[in-house]
Amino acid sequence: MSDQNYNLNSVKTFLINLQTTITSTLAIIDGKENFTSDVWDRPEGGGGESMILKDGAIFEQAGVGFSHIHGSELPPSATKARPELAGKQFQAMGISLVIHPLNPYIPTTHANLRFFLAKNNKGKAIWWFGGGFDLTPYYPFLEDVVTWHQNAYDACIQFGDELYPRYKKWCDDYFYLKHRGETRGVGGLFFDDLNELGFEKSFNFIKAVGNQFLEAYIPIVNSRKNHPYGEREQKFQQYRRGRYVEFNLLYDRGTLFGLQSGGRTESILMSLPPKVRWEYNWKPEPGSPEELLYTKYLKPNDWLNLTE
Repeated sequence: MSDQNYNLNSVKTFLINLQTTITSTLAIIDGKENFTSDVWDRPEGGGGESMILKDGAIFEQAGVGFSHIHGSELPPSATKARPELAGKQFQAMGISLVIHPLNPYIPTTHANLRFFLAKNNKGKAIWWFGGGFDLTPYYPFLEDVVTWHQNAYDACIQFGDELYPRYKKWCDDYFYLKHRGETRGVGGLFFDDLNELGFEKSFNFIKAVGNQFLEAYIPIVNSRKNHPYGEREQKFQQYRRGRYVEFNLLYDRGTLFGLQSGGRTESILMSLPPKVRWEYNWKPEPGSPEELLYTKYLKPNDWLNLTE
């Protein structure tokens, strides 16, 4: 799309303010630890700020990062769907977060919003948005999953009836571990190459998704943060976190873009969980809560219209 009526500064201001809102809210909920700021520069151009909370009362680790980088050549992960932009100058900005709670009954969550700007062979600006949010429970509650997807639906509905089912399916397909034959979690929203709505409406959609994230996640945290747990639940949480590592290092386009663009490795890999384990050929016990995760939740479902 060659619409020249984009506003880079307004996108940047929104993303930075959203980072502040999310980190301040999470710090208040945690009540023990606060976020520390790590400002970094990228030698090839640009930089960002990674906000990290560690060893909290609620959150074992939470990272919320903002970056705004520019360079002379778009990485392959960004031009796969746009080969005409290979080798072109670019700017990319975004906010990305991953929250790993301490209590296994609170789901891990991930969200990101991003904006790309490049020039085609005729010198015209090509821009697009991407992003979404998804939920990865270990001991899921159906009401939490339905609430999560209701919030995803609410973020989309004012922009058209077709967006939620489209971006929900995209999320299910994207966060799928092909080598395991299972989804990473219960999904949410995922979208990329968004520009067909025009800049103003596309930007408004990004803002709706970003502002909906805390509305979707915080009630789940508050309802599960005092749930009792023991060593069994912790070990299963750490085992399932292994799937998170596998996806991020094998499939995640954001991780690939960061590494291919010469981004800051520490900030790119802040999404990885602090404690994780693998176990050879592990299987859940029949009839166990762990088996329920596999049989009901690690596959696409129409969560808002379940009949059972």
